[in-house]
Amino acid sequence: MPSLQIVEGADAARSSVLKRDPFGAPDLPEAVAKSIEELWGEPLSAADHVARILEAVAGEGDAAVTRLSQQFDRSSYEAIEVSTDEISEAFGLVPQEQIDAIEFAANRIRQYHREQLRHAPQSFSARGAGWSVKPLQRVGVYMTGSDAALPSSVIHTAVPGVVAGVDEVIGVTAAQADGTVNPVKLVAARFAGINRIFRASGAQAIAALAYGTDTIPAVDKIYGPGNLFVTLAKQQLFGRVGIDAIYGPTETLVIADETASIDLVAADLLAQAEHDRLATPVLITTSRAVAEAAAEQIETQLETLERGEIARAAVERGGAVVAADLGEAVTLANEFAPEHLCLLVADPEGLLPRIRNAGGVFLGESSPEVLGDYTAGPSHVMPTGGSARFASPLSVLDFLKVTSVVSFDEHELDRQGPYAATLARAEGLTAHARSIERRIEGR
Repeated sequence: MPSLQIVEGADAARSSVLKRDPFGAPDLPEAVAKSIEELWGEPLSAADHVARILEAVAGEGDAAVTRLSQQFDRSSYEAIEVSTDEISEAFGLVPQEQIDAIEFAANRIRQYHREQLRHAPQSFSARGAGWSVKPLQRVGVYMTGSDAALPSSVIHTAVPGVVAGVDEVIGVTAAQADGTVNPVKLVAARFAGINRIFRASGAQAIAALAYGTDTIPAVDKIYGPGNLFVTLAKQQLFGRVGIDAIYGPTETLVIADETASIDLVAADLLAQAEHDRLATPVLITTSRAVAEAAAEQIETQLETLERGEIARAAVERGGAVVAADLGEAVTLANEFAPEHLCLLVADPEGLLPRIRNAGGVFLGESSPEVLGDYTAGPSHVMPTGGSARFASPLSVLDFLKVTSVVSFDEHELDRQGPYAATLARAEGLTAHARSIERRIEGR
């Protein structure tokens, strides 16, 4: 039986394939729950476990960060900060072909974000009021992944900040068993423009960035996806430190009509499915035949994947929807608000104006979402879980802040002042009113 379930009609889709579970802390695997109980001497929820970690880092600083990171990563090291020599040595450990690919991706993403910055808000002043736009001073990038290197994530998270003009971009990353950091990550960090890198992982790394320690400086804002504990730490620390967003498992929605190449439909769905068992690949098509053929092709391609078991589990979470027409397909896609939306239809450009909610839209068979993961240009750090209804992909805008500026002369004070004083008295705020009136009366 094919792994991809197929449903017909909007109502069936909304109640099954396109129905999301509410965001929350899922039940922990038995082994993870047991390790948490052993650590604290009592069973704890994921959120309570993270709260204990934050408390430990706030009180103990580097000692807690190192102890917890080494315990969870099963690593051993002396120095928390990665030295410049280690970063330089990484270039001798990574095949030149991979170095060239990382450099190409970093340059491509940097060029895109430089163009993006040209269209970002600019400082202005008009009739005595305006705003000043400046980059943040220091930010932290969570360099996700441990033994498995994810250099693309490092680049896609850090480069927008560097282009925006952030003074200092620091990275935190898990160490390998021998205490080293995966050299591919270090190469990516160098090309991305990260200034300093520290060995710290999970919730304790997020806490270190928020509170600061003797070794790891506190930052203004934290960026980058991570596991459940990283996500919960970002939630719990928001307000003390800025965060970019709350990221859940990846998701891709493909809209395909009768003209679509079935093997590419299947390939695009599986490209996201292999990320994570909790990933959500969804197909919406105007043809039952396309849905059935895609389901069969997915089974064929699953047999060729190294992560086929993971991909199969994700495919079973997703599904295919047979819509009445492209109009209904777009309506359902906008309701679902996917992280990635691929348009494998005869006229993708014609469909684009009707797309309202998506992290990224990929038009036609020559623009696969996988290019977006690596070299297309826009950051692949995108809103998940339906948050594309109100959120945007990571961009230079996330590294800028606006300060309102007011600079009036006496004439403008005389013109506006009486109105402002009247409003202040209407609110019962006499001191507010007198702050204006004293200025006018004193001349």
